[in-house]
Amino acid sequence: MSTQEFEREPVRPEKLQPARNFAASYAGEHVAGTEFVIGAMFVTWGVGTGDILTGLLLGNLLAVLSWALICAPIAADTRLTLYAYLEKIGGPGTVKIYSVVNGILFCILAGAMITVSASAVRILFDLPSQVHWYPTSVGFVLVALLVGIVVVAIAMRGFRRVAQFAEVCAPWMILMFLAGSLSMLPVLVGATPGISSIENFSQFKAIADTYIWVEGESEMGMWHVAAFAWICNLSMHGGLSDMTVLRFARKKQYGYFSAFGMFVGHFLAWIWAGIMGAGAALLMKTTVTELDPGAVAFQALGAAGILAVIIAGWTTSNPTIYRAGLAFQSINPSWNRTKVTAVVGAVTTAIACFPFVFSKLMDFVGLMGLLLSPVGAIIVTEHWVFPKIGKTRYWAHYKKLTTNIAAIFTWMSALLIAFVLNQLGLHLFFLLIPTWISAMLIYTVMASRMGAAGDYREQAAIDTAAEEKRKNEEKRYLQELADSKFKGHGNIQPSIFMNMWGALSLVSLGACLLLAVLAYVGIITLDEFRNVLIWPTLLYFVSATRWVIYRESTQESHSSVNVAGDTPDLA
Repeated sequence: MSTQEFEREPVRPEKLQPARNFAASYAGEHVAGTEFVIGAMFVTWGVGTGDILTGLLLGNLLAVLSWALICAPIAADTRLTLYAYLEKIGGPGTVKIYSVVNGILFCILAGAMITVSASAVRILFDLPSQVHWYPTSVGFVLVALLVGIVVVAIAMRGFRRVAQFAEVCAPWMILMFLAGSLSMLPVLVGATPGISSIENFSQFKAIADTYIWVEGESEMGMWHVAAFAWICNLSMHGGLSDMTVLRFARKKQYGYFSAFGMFVGHFLAWIWAGIMGAGAALLMKTTVTELDPGAVAFQALGAAGILAVIIAGWTTSNPTIYRAGLAFQSINPSWNRTKVTAVVGAVTTAIACFPFVFSKLMDFVGLMGLLLSPVGAIIVTEHWVFPKIGKTRYWAHYKKLTTNIAAIFTWMSALLIAFVLNQLGLHLFFLLIPTWISAMLIYTVMASRMGAAGDYREQAAIDTAAEEKRKNEEKRYLQELADSKFKGHGNIQPSIFMNMWGALSLVSLGACLLLAVLAYVGIITLDEFRNVLIWPTLLYFVSATRWVIYRESTQESHSSVNVAGDTPDLA
């Protein structure tokens, strides 16, 4: 298999990916097993329904704008991984330090995703729920190891295979969150005095205020919800880790596809997960904090719920392990990315056997984003601010510095400021803005004093010329690609098998949705819904997978013909 992922060089124009890969990747990655955890955690915050909904809308909007206006433009402009670009700014010493920190954090996060998947598989073997930081069952450890092997195998195949896996899973995953909430709403309606059905938003809010997002004495409020929704993926957008993914985008506007993850994945999935968690807790006569994602999904969706949690963990852990592999591979360019990813995956799988991150997920993702965000601020400062204030971009590279001391000092100083502010009472979720601004100001001052104000016009001119040549070649290729599609040269006529499998996958999704609606309106019972849902689910995965295989084989055959005829590759 091809493992050319352009770890050290700009992505070539013919390897840039179409829009659908990014829409599917973001939807798949952010409609994940952790949504069961986070959605349930909001239930325990003591924040009312109105504040939850408003905060999630605002915070997820800020996250989308961070991807679209900060991360994607830099990724599309440079076509480099974060690590390759940081090396130009900070030198190999800086990137080694950052890669170790970043890689470890991504390993822990991916481990939590595998733990989530394993929490569903353990139901099949009647293993105990894992709600402590350490494993309490040998059987669970074996399940986590098995799930980890599958996840790592996919991540080793590179971005394209990760995106294809998400493309198959994403539509069904989104539907399962909706279906689970529809199946649990009658349970909540039946337990709410004075309400026999939901006919308007006021009735839904009354149920939510009673059983889901119950307002209580809590330090948390709407702004905490908004801040968490913004920073929960801060390492990826504000910390620029998603340069690793978005460097493959044909257009910088593909950053807006993060909305599929933020509003379908986070906003709606967190709400639907909260409904499922509250309903499952009522059915099991316990509290939502005593339930893991597998238990919640099984109560709402039956066997399909187990599969949903397994796949939800996979679709997030796959790209996360891929990022971690690139992080550690950047330490030594001679290392093979696939082998590094395999080693990283083994470590991640071992971490997954200890559910400590799973039990403290919200604090961990906030801390992870905060630790990495100053580096994002340094890159943004050098990429956009320096050319506007007369400083030189890549000055440390031109000075042949092994380590950019100004960058390291800035990173540590910004974290120190964040620590002091936190000790003074500022909540973890609110530390982003002061930390980011502090990093930009400190780096501007320190870099100016250490060499950014120097004269490097000769070296800069060589770099600028090379970049302009690369960008012109890319622009020419994309224009040829667009012209070819406009003339119909790139149109691929689907075979009868593609049409058949595509239609069957849509019918399967429709059947899943119909079952959920029938359960919601009371035509079928919850038990009947849970028992039947698995069958259209299995039919969907068979048909959708076959559809993708036929499409890919058709595109590859078409691409071979195009290469022979000197026509742009449309795959």
